[in-house]
Amino acid sequence: MLGLQRDLDEVIQRGKEDWLKLRGKSIFITGGTGFFGKWLLASLCEAQRRFDLGISITALSRNPHAFLEKYPAFSQPCLSFIPGDVLNFPYPEKKFDLGIHAAVEASAALNLDHPLQMLETNISGTRRVMEFFGKASVKRVLFVSSGAVYGPQPPEIPLLSEGYSGAPSPLNPANAYAEGKRAAELYSALISRARGFELVVARCFAFVGPFLPLDTHFAVGNFIRDALAGKEIVIKGDGTPIRSYLYASDLVLWLLGVLTRGRNQTAYNVGSEESVTIEELANTLSQCFERPPVVRKEIPSAERPSGGGNRYLPSTKLAREQLGLQQWIPLHEALRRTIDWNQTQR
Repeated sequence: MLGLQRDLDEVIQRGKEDWLKLRGKSIFITGGTGFFGKWLLASLCEAQRRFDLGISITALSRNPHAFLEKYPAFSQPCLSFIPGDVLNFPYPEKKFDLGIHAAVEASAALNLDHPLQMLETNISGTRRVMEFFGKASVKRVLFVSSGAVYGPQPPEIPLLSEGYSGAPSPLNPANAYAEGKRAAELYSALISRARGFELVVARCFAFVGPFLPLDTHFAVGNFIRDALAGKEIVIKGDGTPIRSYLYASDLVLWLLGVLTRGRNQTAYNVGSEESVTIEELANTLSQCFERPPVVRKEIPSAERPSGGGNRYLPSTKLAREQLGLQQWIPLHEALRRTIDWNQTQR
């Protein structure tokens, strides 16, 4: 399916016990046509095909017709779509067992240019979705949140844990996305308690894999785009910021594990602890090509090298110890698979 058969085989094999827990369930998903959503839908449809689970999936999409025209492989008997977005979709007159709220407005441009819209989408959209889940008698909900809720990572803290009590500054408009996710988590917790459904939260960090946009603010996506076009890989800055990247098939297994086995009213970090500077990322990616593209830095004259960079790294101890989750695909293999898939789409 969609050129992802090896990945889907691994997802089904490694998550078999969790997939079987979905037998007979009806599932409602927001954000079903985004990066996360495509992977969730493809994996759910594959699990249905392999195990004959009897699941039914309803996905919210702004334009289902255009999506299915572009990705006809998602025309599956177990999958139906509802047109609309989180702020205005018509509530279907149907009961559901499970809810996944994965509508992630992670656009850096929207956050910078229209912070009020970003804040409104995250807060009001989540409140509306959670109220629908209560009305639809959903028993358990997975809310896909973000590691951005922790705010800047102090240099003395190598890995951010779920218990870290830092936060973004509420006076900085650039934090509209992060503050929106914080408020959305609170709304979700309050509504789930009031309406009597279980809630688990996945605080997601950085990822790589097929379907990742190559033309937005994701550095790894931009590097892949330029390398595939035969261009230089240009690092915007001194290359010292530190990140980690979890491959998309591992992401599915983590979200599935949190959904099926996470403790009620608990947040879990979802990501990798395999740290890499942006410069190391660019060089590792370059070496994935037979003719490695040149890597260079482009530091604005007004910018001084930071000499250490900022960090955005999760502690995944809680997910590993409570849920037995792990990173199966190392970074170099994740990059290789993402490049290979994008080459087949050209």
